[in-house]
Amino acid sequence: MSRFLKSALSALEPYTPGEQPRGEIKLIKLNTNESPFPPSAKVLEAIDRAEVEKLRLYSDPTCRDAVNAIAKMLGVESDQVVLGNGSDELLAFAFHGFCEKGAAFADITYGFYSVFADMFSVKANVIPLREDYSLAVEDYRDAEGTVFIANPNAPTGLCLPLSDIRILLEQNRERLVVVDEAYVDFGGESAIALLPEYDNLLVIRTMSKSRSLAGARVGFAIGNKDLIADMNAMRFSFNPYNINRLSLLAAEKAAEDVEYFEDCCRKIIENRAFLTEALRERGFTVLDSKTNFVFAKSTIGGKAYLDALRAKGILVRWFSSERLRDYVRITIGTREEMEELVRATDDILREANQ
Repeated sequence: MSRFLKSALSALEPYTPGEQPRGEIKLIKLNTNESPFPPSAKVLEAIDRAEVEKLRLYSDPTCRDAVNAIAKMLGVESDQVVLGNGSDELLAFAFHGFCEKGAAFADITYGFYSVFADMFSVKANVIPLREDYSLAVEDYRDAEGTVFIANPNAPTGLCLPLSDIRILLEQNRERLVVVDEAYVDFGGESAIALLPEYDNLLVIRTMSKSRSLAGARVGFAIGNKDLIADMNAMRFSFNPYNINRLSLLAAEKAAEDVEYFEDCCRKIIENRAFLTEALRERGFTVLDSKTNFVFAKSTIGGKAYLDALRAKGILVRWFSSERLRDYVRITIGTREEMEELVRATDDILREANQ
């Protein structure tokens, strides 16, 4: 830490991203919830040499074509959508701009919430999940400040029904509720359906998971036009060219290819069911996931299972906190990758019992 860092940031604990391996060693990468499938063919066809040559020009600051495509995909108006450099940028804007009275979020949820609260000096009201990792909306009844809910939640994979989101919105119509739906396409119920009724709702989503564009860094927020105007004001005050030309084009084409999106989601849901059943048959505790990952507790301990899989060329994610340390989070990959994980697990369990 240099002597120039402001004192308010001296105790900042940065978000820890999952390992991104480099080099020639072939690993099965199931640790960062990326899609196992390539982007839509429409994306690959659109990004040609002519488009690459246009990188000498700034991108469209209004993101018009991508915004229009996403709005059409969601069945909302274009002035209800704003794009960000990944959903993380939009979450940062929400913490920076909408949390004058603080922020409330779960103790076990997306790790960036606590980081952004510290970064922007937002008073955090951390509300514990229940013993079974479920989120009880009644625990938020008297919470002041903006509420942030990851739904489905990470890393647990559990999902609230739309009726619970409605309860959160009704608890205090003067309190903003931000619903982070990064994983909603894998079996969750989107709160976008509630937007016509509630002006205290902001939904944040991403192209990273279900549309295979993690490396493009495109997120989007949906809300009433006044909230979106606020988000755009912050975006233009920070970086009006926040998304590059190729990512905007990729987002537009990915939004248009509904058939491919639905096929990828279907395969991931099927592979999740396969892995969940296989692990439970082997004595694992696996939470009921509505995401592109499962949260699983083995009989040999979370860290031991992580290390044993790593030795066999398979990366998963482990969290060291007391409430999570017995579990690992496993991204859902292709069927072949899931079958390889099961075979490796059988070997690990057999070796542990020798």
